[in-house]
Amino acid sequence: MNTQDLADRIAAGERRALARGITLVESGRADHRAQAADVLAALPRDRQALRIGLSGTPGVGKSTFIETFGMMLVEADLRVAVLAVDPSSARSGGSILGDKTRMDRLSREPAAFIRPSPSQTHLGGVARRTREAVALCEGAGFDVVLIETVGVGQSETVVAQMADLFLLLLAPAGGDELQGVKRGIMEMADMILINKADGDLKPAATRTCADYAGALRLLRKRPQDPDGFPKAMMVSALTEAGLAEAWSDMQALVEWRRGAGFFDRTRADQAQYWFEQDVRAALLSKLETGAAKEVMRSLGAQVAKGRLDPAAAAAQMLDALDADFGQGRVDPASDSP
Repeated sequence: MNTQDLADRIAAGERRALARGITLVESGRADHRAQAADVLAALPRDRQALRIGLSGTPGVGKSTFIETFGMMLVEADLRVAVLAVDPSSARSGGSILGDKTRMDRLSREPAAFIRPSPSQTHLGGVARRTREAVALCEGAGFDVVLIETVGVGQSETVVAQMADLFLLLLAPAGGDELQGVKRGIMEMADMILINKADGDLKPAATRTCADYAGALRLLRKRPQDPDGFPKAMMVSALTEAGLAEAWSDMQALVEWRRGAGFFDRTRADQAQYWFEQDVRAALLSKLETGAAKEVMRSLGAQVAKGRLDPAAAAAQMLDALDADFGQGRVDPASDSP
Protein backbone atom coordinates (compact mmCIF):
# COMPACT_ATOMS: atom_id res chain seq x y z
CA MET A 1 0.00 0.00 0.00
CA ASN A 2 1.18 3.50 -0.87
CA THR A 3 0.51 5.22 2.45
CA GLN A 4 1.43 8.67 1.14
CA ASP A 5 -1.08 8.32 -1.71
CA LEU A 6 -3.77 7.20 0.74
CA ALA A 7 -3.00 10.14 3.04
CA ASP A 8 -3.18 12.57 0.10
CA ARG A 9 -6.54 11.20 -0.97
CA ILE A 10 -7.87 11.43 2.59
CA ALA A 11 -6.63 15.02 2.82
CA ALA A 12 -8.45 15.75 -0.45
CA GLY A 13 -11.69 14.62 1.17
CA GLU A 14 -12.22 11.34 -0.68
CA ARG A 15 -14.80 9.38 1.31
CA ARG A 16 -13.67 5.98 0.02
CA ALA A 17 -10.08 6.73 1.01
CA LEU A 18 -11.25 7.84 4.46
CA ALA A 19 -13.21 4.61 4.90
CA ARG A 20 -10.16 2.62 3.86
CA GLY A 21 -7.97 4.58 6.27
CA ILE A 22 -10.31 3.84 9.19
CA THR A 23 -10.30 0.16 8.27
CA LEU A 24 -6.51 0.31 8.31
CA VAL A 25 -6.25 1.91 11.78
CA GLU A 26 -8.77 -0.57 13.19
CA SER A 27 -6.74 -3.56 12.02
CA GLY A 28 -4.73 -5.47 14.59
CA ARG A 29 -2.11 -6.77 12.16
CA ALA A 30 1.42 -5.51 12.84
CA ASP A 31 2.04 -4.45 9.23
CA HIS A 32 -1.28 -2.59 9.13
CA ARG A 33 -0.45 -0.82 12.39
CA ALA A 34 2.82 0.43 10.87
CA GLN A 35 1.02 1.59 7.71
CA ALA A 36 -1.66 3.32 9.79
CA ALA A 37 1.03 5.22 11.70
CA ASP A 38 2.54 6.37 8.39
CA VAL A 39 -0.85 7.57 7.11
CA LEU A 40 -1.57 9.49 10.31
CA ALA A 41 1.88 11.11 10.21
CA ALA A 42 1.37 12.22 6.60
CA LEU A 43 -1.95 13.99 7.22
CA PRO A 44 -2.12 17.80 7.53
CA ARG A 45 -1.48 18.98 11.08
CA ASP A 46 -3.27 22.32 10.77
CA ARG A 47 -6.82 20.95 10.60
CA GLN A 48 -9.00 20.80 13.68
CA ALA A 49 -12.59 19.65 13.95
CA LEU A 50 -14.91 20.15 16.87
CA ARG A 51 -15.04 16.75 18.55
CA ILE A 52 -18.34 16.04 20.26
CA GLY A 53 -18.75 12.88 22.29
CA LEU A 54 -22.29 11.69 22.82
CA SER A 55 -23.37 9.04 25.27
CA GLY A 56 -26.53 7.74 26.88
CA THR A 57 -28.44 4.65 27.87
CA PRO A 58 -29.83 2.26 25.22
CA GLY A 59 -33.08 3.52 23.71
CA VAL A 60 -32.58 7.17 24.64
CA GLY A 61 -32.52 8.17 20.97
CA LYS A 62 -28.83 8.80 20.31
CA SER A 63 -28.95 7.84 16.64
CA THR A 64 -32.12 9.82 15.98
CA PHE A 65 -30.64 12.83 17.76
CA ILE A 66 -27.41 12.58 15.77
CA GLU A 67 -29.25 12.42 12.47
CA THR A 68 -31.44 15.45 13.23
CA PHE A 69 -28.55 17.39 14.77
CA GLY A 70 -26.21 16.40 11.93
CA MET A 71 -28.73 17.51 9.31
CA MET A 72 -28.97 20.89 11.05
CA LEU A 73 -25.18 21.26 10.91
CA VAL A 74 -25.05 20.21 7.25
CA GLU A 75 -27.70 22.83 6.42
CA ALA A 76 -25.38 25.35 8.12
CA ASP A 77 -22.68 24.44 5.53
CA LEU A 78 -20.63 22.33 7.92
CA ARG A 79 -19.10 18.95 7.05
CA VAL A 80 -20.07 16.33 9.62
CA ALA A 81 -18.46 12.96 10.37
CA VAL A 82 -20.21 10.42 12.61
CA LEU A 83 -18.22 7.66 14.28
CA ALA A 84 -20.76 5.26 15.78
CA VAL A 85 -19.59 2.43 18.03
CA ASP A 86 -21.72 -0.71 18.22
CA PRO A 87 -21.38 -3.29 21.00
CA SER A 88 -19.74 -6.55 19.99
CA SER A 89 -21.15 -9.89 21.04
CA ALA A 90 -19.28 -11.47 23.94
CA ARG A 91 -20.11 -14.86 22.42
CA SER A 92 -19.54 -14.51 18.68
CA GLY A 93 -17.61 -11.22 18.50
CA GLY A 94 -20.00 -9.87 15.86
CA SER A 95 -21.79 -6.52 15.68
CA ILE A 96 -24.92 -5.40 13.83
CA LEU A 97 -23.40 -2.06 12.65
CA GLY A 98 -26.85 -0.74 11.72
CA ASP A 99 -26.39 2.97 12.41
CA LYS A 100 -26.51 3.92 8.73
CA THR A 101 -29.94 2.31 8.56
CA ARG A 102 -31.10 4.51 11.42
CA MET A 103 -29.55 7.65 9.87
CA ASP A 104 -30.84 7.21 6.33
CA ARG A 105 -31.24 10.95 5.61
CA LEU A 106 -27.83 11.91 6.94
CA SER A 107 -26.12 9.01 5.21
CA ARG A 108 -27.26 10.37 1.83
CA GLU A 109 -25.76 13.81 2.42
CA PRO A 110 -22.53 14.49 0.45
CA ALA A 111 -21.27 16.67 3.33
CA ALA A 112 -21.72 13.87 5.88
CA PHE A 113 -19.77 10.69 6.56
CA ILE A 114 -21.01 7.88 8.82
CA ARG A 115 -18.78 5.05 9.96
CA PRO A 116 -20.06 2.34 12.34
CA SER A 117 -17.36 0.35 14.13
CA PRO A 118 -17.50 -2.63 16.51
CA SER A 119 -16.40 -2.10 20.11
CA GLN A 120 -14.62 -5.48 19.98
CA THR A 121 -15.29 -5.93 23.72
CA HIS A 122 -13.23 -2.79 24.44
CA LEU A 123 -14.58 -1.22 27.63
CA GLY A 124 -15.54 2.41 28.02
CA GLY A 125 -18.21 2.72 25.34
CA VAL A 126 -15.86 3.33 22.39
CA ALA A 127 -13.65 1.24 20.14
CA ARG A 128 -9.94 1.06 20.84
CA ARG A 129 -9.00 2.95 17.66
CA THR A 130 -11.79 5.54 17.67
CA ARG A 131 -9.30 8.28 18.57
CA GLU A 132 -7.24 7.54 15.46
CA ALA A 133 -10.41 7.49 13.35
CA VAL A 134 -11.17 10.98 14.69
CA ALA A 135 -7.71 12.13 13.55
CA LEU A 136 -8.41 10.77 10.06
CA CYS A 137 -11.71 12.65 9.89
CA GLU A 138 -9.94 15.84 10.92
CA GLY A 139 -7.32 15.26 8.25
CA ALA A 140 -10.13 14.83 5.72
CA GLY A 141 -11.36 18.35 6.50
CA PHE A 142 -14.54 17.66 8.46
CA ASP A 143 -15.72 20.52 10.66
CA VAL A 144 -17.54 18.47 13.31
CA VAL A 145 -16.90 14.89 14.41
CA LEU A 146 -19.69 13.24 16.40
CA ILE A 147 -18.63 10.21 18.43
CA GLU A 148 -21.59 8.05 19.41
CA THR A 149 -20.81 5.52 22.12
CA VAL A 150 -22.54 2.24 22.78
CA GLY A 151 -25.42 2.38 25.24
CA VAL A 152 -23.61 2.95 28.52
CA GLY A 153 -24.11 3.15 32.26
CA GLN A 154 -22.54 5.24 35.01
CA SER A 155 -18.87 4.38 34.52
CA GLU A 156 -18.21 4.36 30.75
CA THR A 157 -16.54 7.75 30.31
CA VAL A 158 -13.64 7.05 27.94
CA VAL A 159 -15.24 9.14 25.19
CA ALA A 160 -14.63 12.24 27.33
CA GLN A 161 -10.89 11.62 26.80
CA MET A 162 -11.17 12.13 23.04
CA ALA A 163 -13.81 14.87 22.76
CA ASP A 164 -13.87 18.63 23.17
CA LEU A 165 -17.48 18.47 24.36
CA PHE A 166 -19.19 15.59 26.10
CA LEU A 167 -22.98 15.41 25.78
CA LEU A 168 -25.06 13.05 27.91
CA LEU A 169 -28.49 12.16 26.56
CA LEU A 170 -31.15 11.12 29.05
CA ALA A 171 -34.76 10.03 28.65
CA PRO A 172 -37.68 11.58 30.52
CA ALA A 173 -38.61 9.92 33.81
CA GLY A 174 -35.39 7.91 33.75
CA GLY A 175 -34.93 8.00 37.53
CA ASP A 176 -35.54 9.92 40.72
CA GLU A 177 -33.64 12.90 42.09
CA LEU A 178 -31.01 10.64 43.67
CA GLN A 179 -30.10 9.26 40.24
CA GLY A 180 -29.00 12.73 39.17
CA VAL A 181 -26.69 13.19 42.14
CA LYS A 182 -24.72 10.02 41.40
CA ARG A 183 -21.11 10.48 40.42
CA GLY A 184 -19.39 8.96 37.42
CA ILE A 185 -20.62 9.92 33.99
CA MET A 186 -22.55 12.90 35.42
CA GLU A 187 -19.30 14.56 36.47
CA MET A 188 -17.84 14.24 32.98
CA ALA A 189 -20.75 15.75 31.04
CA ASP A 190 -20.56 19.30 29.71
CA MET A 191 -24.24 19.32 28.81
CA ILE A 192 -27.11 17.01 29.75
CA LEU A 193 -29.79 16.84 27.08
CA ILE A 194 -33.20 15.44 28.03
CA ASN A 195 -34.34 13.94 24.74
CA LYS A 196 -37.91 13.09 23.65
CA ALA A 197 -39.25 16.33 25.14
CA ASP A 198 -42.37 16.23 22.96
CA GLY A 199 -45.95 14.99 23.04
CA ASP A 200 -47.09 13.18 26.18
CA LEU A 201 -43.50 12.97 27.46
CA LYS A 202 -42.93 16.73 27.60
CA PRO A 203 -44.21 17.20 31.20
CA ALA A 204 -42.00 14.32 32.36
CA ALA A 205 -39.06 15.80 30.43
CA THR A 206 -39.62 19.15 32.16
CA ARG A 207 -39.50 17.51 35.59
CA THR A 208 -36.44 15.43 34.67
CA CYS A 209 -34.61 18.49 33.36
CA ALA A 210 -35.34 20.38 36.59
CA ASP A 211 -34.11 17.43 38.67
CA TYR A 212 -30.82 17.21 36.81
CA ALA A 213 -30.33 20.98 36.71
CA GLY A 214 -30.58 20.94 40.49
CA ALA A 215 -28.22 17.97 40.73
CA LEU A 216 -25.61 19.73 38.59
CA ARG A 217 -25.53 22.63 41.04
CA LEU A 218 -24.44 20.18 43.76
CA LEU A 219 -21.39 19.01 41.81
CA ARG A 220 -18.01 20.54 42.48
CA LYS A 221 -17.21 23.43 40.14
CA ARG A 222 -14.75 22.50 37.38
CA PRO A 223 -12.14 25.04 36.27
CA GLN A 224 -12.90 24.47 32.57
CA ASP A 225 -16.53 25.58 32.94
CA PRO A 226 -17.83 29.17 32.74
CA ASP A 227 -20.85 30.28 34.72
CA GLY A 228 -23.93 28.30 33.83
CA PHE A 229 -22.09 25.13 32.78
CA PRO A 230 -22.54 22.23 32.87
CA LYS A 231 -26.22 22.65 32.16
CA ALA A 232 -29.31 20.55 31.52
CA MET A 233 -31.57 21.26 28.55
CA MET A 234 -34.63 19.72 26.90
CA VAL A 235 -34.45 18.72 23.24
CA SER A 236 -36.55 16.74 20.81
CA ALA A 237 -34.92 14.89 17.95
CA LEU A 238 -38.40 14.34 16.53
CA THR A 239 -39.58 17.97 16.38
CA GLU A 240 -36.07 19.56 16.41
CA ALA A 241 -37.09 21.65 19.43
CA GLY A 242 -34.10 22.92 21.43
CA LEU A 243 -31.43 21.76 18.95
CA ALA A 244 -30.51 25.26 17.74
CA GLU A 245 -30.26 26.50 21.32
CA ALA A 246 -28.10 23.52 22.30
CA TRP A 247 -25.75 24.12 19.35
CA SER A 248 -25.48 27.81 20.27
CA ASP A 249 -24.54 26.88 23.84
CA MET A 250 -21.96 24.36 22.59
CA GLN A 251 -20.31 27.02 20.45
CA ALA A 252 -20.30 29.51 23.32
CA LEU A 253 -18.69 26.97 25.66
CA VAL A 254 -15.98 26.09 23.12
CA GLU A 255 -15.18 29.74 22.43
CA TRP A 256 -14.88 30.46 26.16
CA ARG A 257 -12.53 27.51 26.62
CA ARG A 258 -10.40 28.60 23.67
CA GLY A 259 -10.09 32.09 25.08
CA ALA A 260 -9.28 30.84 28.58
CA GLY A 261 -6.65 28.35 27.33
CA PHE A 262 -8.52 25.21 28.41
CA PHE A 263 -9.18 23.94 24.89
CA ASP A 264 -5.55 23.37 23.89
CA ARG A 265 -4.61 22.22 27.40
CA THR A 266 -7.33 19.57 27.38
CA ARG A 267 -6.23 18.26 23.98
CA ALA A 268 -2.64 18.03 25.22
CA ASP A 269 -3.77 16.08 28.30
CA GLN A 270 -5.84 13.78 26.11
CA ALA A 271 -2.84 13.08 23.84
CA GLN A 272 -0.77 12.09 26.87
CA TYR A 273 -3.61 9.90 28.16
CA TRP A 274 -3.79 7.97 24.88
CA PHE A 275 -0.01 7.60 24.77
CA GLU A 276 -0.17 5.91 28.16
CA GLN A 277 -3.11 3.74 27.04
CA ASP A 278 -1.19 2.60 23.93
CA VAL A 279 1.80 1.65 26.10
CA ARG A 280 -0.46 -0.39 28.41
CA ALA A 281 -2.10 -2.08 25.43
CA ALA A 282 1.29 -2.94 23.95
CA LEU A 283 2.40 -4.49 27.24
CA LEU A 284 -0.78 -6.55 27.43
CA SER A 285 -0.20 -7.76 23.87
CA LYS A 286 2.97 -9.46 25.12
CA LEU A 287 0.68 -11.97 26.83
CA GLU A 288 -0.43 -13.10 23.37
CA THR A 289 3.02 -14.34 22.30
CA GLY A 290 3.61 -18.08 22.11
CA ALA A 291 6.06 -18.23 25.01
CA ALA A 292 3.84 -16.12 27.27
CA LYS A 293 0.78 -18.25 26.49
CA GLU A 294 2.71 -21.41 27.38
CA VAL A 295 3.75 -19.97 30.74
CA MET A 296 0.18 -18.81 31.35
CA ARG A 297 -1.20 -22.27 30.58
CA SER A 298 1.31 -23.92 32.90
CA LEU A 299 0.68 -21.55 35.79
CA GLY A 300 -3.07 -21.64 35.18
CA ALA A 301 -3.10 -25.42 35.39
CA GLN A 302 -1.28 -25.30 38.75
CA VAL A 303 -3.75 -22.71 40.05
CA ALA A 304 -6.72 -24.81 38.89
CA LYS A 305 -5.36 -27.85 40.75
CA GLY A 306 -4.83 -25.84 43.92
CA ARG A 307 -1.05 -26.23 43.88
CA LEU A 308 -0.41 -22.51 43.49
CA ASP A 309 -2.15 -19.43 44.84
CA PRO A 310 -3.48 -17.06 42.10
CA ALA A 311 -1.52 -14.11 43.50
CA ALA A 312 1.71 -16.12 43.63
CA ALA A 313 1.14 -17.39 40.10
CA ALA A 314 0.56 -13.84 38.87
CA ALA A 315 3.83 -12.76 40.51
CA GLN A 316 5.69 -15.57 38.72
CA MET A 317 4.11 -14.55 35.42
CA LEU A 318 5.22 -10.96 35.91
CA ASP A 319 8.74 -12.12 36.75
CA ALA A 320 8.80 -14.10 33.49
CA LEU A 321 7.64 -11.05 31.54
CA ASP A 322 10.26 -8.85 33.24
CA ALA A 323 12.99 -11.27 32.22
CA ASP A 324 11.70 -11.37 28.65
CA PHE A 325 11.24 -7.60 28.39
CA GLY A 326 14.62 -6.80 29.90
CA GLN A 327 13.59 -4.63 32.81
CA GLY A 328 15.87 -1.65 33.31
CA ARG A 329 17.19 -1.59 29.76
CA VAL A 330 14.64 0.91 28.47
CA ASP A 331 16.09 4.41 28.24
CA PRO A 332 13.56 7.25 28.55
CA ALA A 333 13.58 9.71 25.68
CA SER A 334 14.94 13.13 26.47
CA ASP A 335 12.27 15.79 27.01
CA SER A 336 14.62 18.59 25.99
CA PRO A 337 13.70 20.48 22.79
